[in-house]
Amino acid sequence: MAEQARMLIEVTGGDREDFLQGLVTNDVAKLSDGLVYAALLTPQGKFQVDFLLVPWKDAILIDVDASYGEALMRRLTFYKLRADVKLRESDIGVVRGLGDAPQGAFVDPRHPALGWRGYGPGFAFEAQPDVNWDALRVQHCIPELGVELLPDESFILEVGFERLNGVDFKKGCYVGQEVTARMKHKTELRKGLTLVDVQGEAPVGTRIDADGRAAGTLYTQSGGRGIAYLRFDRTTPKMVAGDITIALPQTDDAEEEAAT
Repeated sequence: MAEQARMLIEVTGGDREDFLQGLVTNDVAKLSDGLVYAALLTPQGKFQVDFLLVPWKDAILIDVDASYGEALMRRLTFYKLRADVKLRESDIGVVRGLGDAPQGAFVDPRHPALGWRGYGPGFAFEAQPDVNWDALRVQHCIPELGVELLPDESFILEVGFERLNGVDFKKGCYVGQEVTARMKHKTELRKGLTLVDVQGEAPVGTRIDADGRAAGTLYTQSGGRGIAYLRFDRTTPKMVAGDITIALPQTDDAEEEAAT
């Protein structure tokens, strides 16, 4: 499957790094090493939107799902106040592919299986639109905005942001940081995304039941596996989602398997 359409927001001005540093979940200083995966949260610590930050000439690009781009632009403008920051939509374009990254492209920081991303002219010939990206996401338990990543509902540690290199716990304050830090220092998360085995197929968003009680939600599925959001205290070896059977993988913890 081809990637969803993307919007690129160009952030310029002398305060651009400090401006973003005070808002996003990851450390903007990591841009010196390549792409940075991050999110914007509500003050209550709930997920709003995820994106990739891109080092770009005298600017920082924000690579975001196009359907959420205008809302992100409005939110950033709200926070801008008097900072020396300018925001505008860029038309340079982005493509991605698998295998060795071509000259000038960036490795996707979330997981090696996601390949590389190229920005600007010169990368169109490298694109691989026939790649089944959903299958790759399921194989490695990588959530997607609007599917497993739910604005105003998800908490980033429950949906795998630490595993996907999307949060930094040493960078200092950002919007929603206090709630995220408290969740980090809990002894154990009680809910979260994990891989499950599926026998059949169910619509994305189907409730998962275990022993007659709601245990979670089934999301993207491919090749007999699915990404599920589960209450870990309610999981059982065999569960159901609609008319299909759901089971926890028999080998290795799902999150460890997803990280390989």
